[in-house]
Amino acid sequence: MKTMLTAIAVLLAAPFAAHAGADFVEGDKTFAGEAELGATLTTGNTDTSSVKGRLKMMQELGNWENQYLLEGLYKEDTGEVTAKRYYAGLQSDYKFDEKNYMYITGNYEADPFTGFDFKTVASAGYGHKFINESDMFLSAEIGPGYIYKKLDDEQSALLGYDNEDSVVAHGAMNFRYDISESSKFTQLFVADYGDSLEGRSETAITANIIGALAMKFAVIVRYNSEPLDDKKSTDTETNMTLLYAF
Repeated sequence: MKTMLTAIAVLLAAPFAAHAGADFVEGDKTFAGEAELGATLTTGNTDTSSVKGRLKMMQELGNWENQYLLEGLYKEDTGEVTAKRYYAGLQSDYKFDEKNYMYITGNYEADPFTGFDFKTVASAGYGHKFINESDMFLSAEIGPGYIYKKLDDEQSALLGYDNEDSVVAHGAMNFRYDISESSKFTQLFVADYGDSLEGRSETAITANIIGALAMKFAVIVRYNSEPLDDKKSTDTETNMTLLYAF
């Protein structure tokens, strides 16, 4: 596990040398983003370890705004894996004007503790920026989508089928408020409603430490209205991570 923590730290640090100090300016063909890393390791009478990593990239290409997101969570307790989740997402927005845009999004998530090997969601639709000020931002999106979930071997044998899929109504809301020059509050809601309701909420406060380095506290809630047997509807995750903006 120590080797894994070291490797992830190196991978997340790699972009810093190439992009540190880069500014994301609308209209420029410029990348910008942020990387997060949080880890714990205890040894002795209790052996526990956990690592949370996240890399978000943003790109401006004329009327197109692209976002790329990678996340990973891994936890062990006395040699037993207690949490493992990997997520990759991509979204492209085509701006009609300063407030209205069309979005295309897709993501892949693997979390074996839900009873599924993985799930994918794709959607396209309309977005609107209600507030787009320097210290406050609020946008909402809605459109049709499709969700596909692959069951693991145990659930497939129990249920007699190996996948679930559904056409969904996809919605998202993104809010940011700058509390001060060095701190901000963000709230994200994402929901997909089809054969069941699946949603994700992330509430976070970020405070700058020095320069581009900040501390982030986040609470993430995942909800599924119809989980598999012996699985819970709601998962919560509380993180304290270091964040580097570049």
